[in-house]
Amino acid sequence: MKREVSGALYQEAQNYFPGGVNSPVRAFRSVGGTPLFIDRGKGPYIWDADGQRYLDFCCSWGPLILGHANDTVMEEIIQTLHNGTSFGAPTRLENKLAGLILENHRYIEKIRFVNSGTEAVMSAVRLARGYTGKNKILKFEGCYHGHVDALLVKAGSGLVTLGTSSSAGVPEATVNDTIVVTLNDRKALESALQTYADDLAAVIIEPIPANNGLLLQQPEYLRFVREITQKYGVLLIFDEVISGFRAGFEGAAGTYDIAPDIITFGKIIGGGLPVGAYGASREIMSAVSPDGPVYQAGTLSGNPVAMAAGFAQLQKCLEPGFYERLEARTRQLTNTVNEHAASKGYLFKMVQQASIFWLAFGDGSPIRSAEEIRAENMQWFNKLHTYLLENGVYLGPSGYEVGFVSDAHTDDLIAEAAQQMCKGLDVVFGED
Repeated sequence: MKREVSGALYQEAQNYFPGGVNSPVRAFRSVGGTPLFIDRGKGPYIWDADGQRYLDFCCSWGPLILGHANDTVMEEIIQTLHNGTSFGAPTRLENKLAGLILENHRYIEKIRFVNSGTEAVMSAVRLARGYTGKNKILKFEGCYHGHVDALLVKAGSGLVTLGTSSSAGVPEATVNDTIVVTLNDRKALESALQTYADDLAAVIIEPIPANNGLLLQQPEYLRFVREITQKYGVLLIFDEVISGFRAGFEGAAGTYDIAPDIITFGKIIGGGLPVGAYGASREIMSAVSPDGPVYQAGTLSGNPVAMAAGFAQLQKCLEPGFYERLEARTRQLTNTVNEHAASKGYLFKMVQQASIFWLAFGDGSPIRSAEEIRAENMQWFNKLHTYLLENGVYLGPSGYEVGFVSDAHTDDLIAEAAQQMCKGLDVVFGED
């Protein structure tokens, strides 16, 4: 494959940005080679700066559930742009999107829009502390919650990919207020709650952990997390930046019928534009300024263009059969590849939840915690990633990252991708 133009752009970018990129995993250091610079996208495809087309299963890391440049979403964006890009004042579009979400989501009563998933989590943590008057936060190793200082502790696909377990610049005093326990370990969680409950504001978890592999948790464990936090009087935050409106309109909360105290959102609610949100009961949200003492503000929060894009996208998501269709297509992909791998005896399995999938190399046993991921197995993903790129299939450039199916991926395209993945596995394991 050609990378002349992408290579030249990358060389130029290194003069401007750390590592030549504005987000670490984009640097392709995990998989090797020059990162692709993308010129455009439409439907299920993206085209790089060298003019090559790829069937895209990254989908901008999840937000593009309708595919690239969806006509309905684009029409709403363009129409809204004619009226202006930002006002720093309320608009009716904020009301429209909030109303659509709250009318179709049983687990929150009020919402506040922000500009990213990281900002949503940062705000949710502050709200938990302000509402409870407690300081400490408990998180799970392997769950990533954005680059919030207090939560950059043994977490995150980007950090694991780069071979470090935390980040420079995070004050020790900040880390001291963060407790980290292993996923799927009931004793560790209960022990931590017994020890710290008096000063523990919240437990935060990705109910569908999808930033360090797809570490699917058993419903019984998630219900235990809810029950034990209630027992000790600790708030539960569901980080649904990825799973929200992806696992279903009500996300993981709806999938498992578990009501957390606070939920964070991002990705899909912006229709491909920068956005985030957090929501909770009326009582908890009443602590947020200007109603309460927890301050949080943002010039671009509730940006009208992002609100319009999100409203258009979420309306499509509410159409009957939408999520069932996406899940069936994703199942078609994973079943085809898994059946091929099993017939060949490959140490490989595609893991799936709704329209999210992960390519896991190993003996096929369920992987429910970060400690169970073997770093040496990433060499196999790197080979598969290279093969797929050369054959027109684009995945995120890290074996710790998940893939996404969009509504633009037709049955025929899913079959085509599955065939390429099967051929790629044959190459990786020396059968071809």
